[in-house]
Amino acid sequence: KTTTIGKLAHRYKEEGKKVLLAAADTFRAGAIDQLVEWGKRSDVPVVTKAAGADPASVVFDAVEKAKTENYEILLIDTAGRLQNKDNLMKELEKIGKIIKRELPTAPHEVILALDATTGQNAIQQAKEFSAVTPISGIALTKLDGSAKGGIVLSIVQSLKIPVKLVGLGERIDDLADFDEEFFVRGLFKELI
Repeated sequence: KTTTIGKLAHRYKEEGKKVLLAAADTFRAGAIDQLVEWGKRSDVPVVTKAAGADPASVVFDAVEKAKTENYEILLIDTAGRLQNKDNLMKELEKIGKIIKRELPTAPHEVILALDATTGQNAIQQAKEFSAVTPISGIALTKLDGSAKGGIVLSIVQSLKIPVKLVGLGERIDDLADFDEEFFVRGLFKELI
């Protein structure tokens, strides 16, 4: 998830956009440092607070900075899991309300990063997240290994959420737009 957002920041920066990152995953050890490192790689600033800080306050600060300094793209890295799913969902709801209050037309995209190796758990994760916030697309990560991400077919069919991006490795440019035909050929290449 954090890697994907870092790659997205790089992509937009390469397109000439003014990009800002927000490290709102204040719960996972190392998430803030990881996003700061991705920001350095792309020369993109990152709004941060200390580990354990209120993620909604990070988002508020980032939205304010984006507005006052005329950023074109604000990418917000949120927690993907907590010990207590109810707390995570409440946190995401709170973040969504702050974004809507400060930028009424936002969010313009909500991308759920799903690990291609998680199988059936990905369906449950997508259902839970889509119950709290409308998801506009999926970024399917870790397709560089043996995982083929077949579970995404169930997610797309049951939740009607399109796959938009695929992560193909750890390098900064290992993020591609989703290509349906290439993906399907990859799933069935041993059978064809």
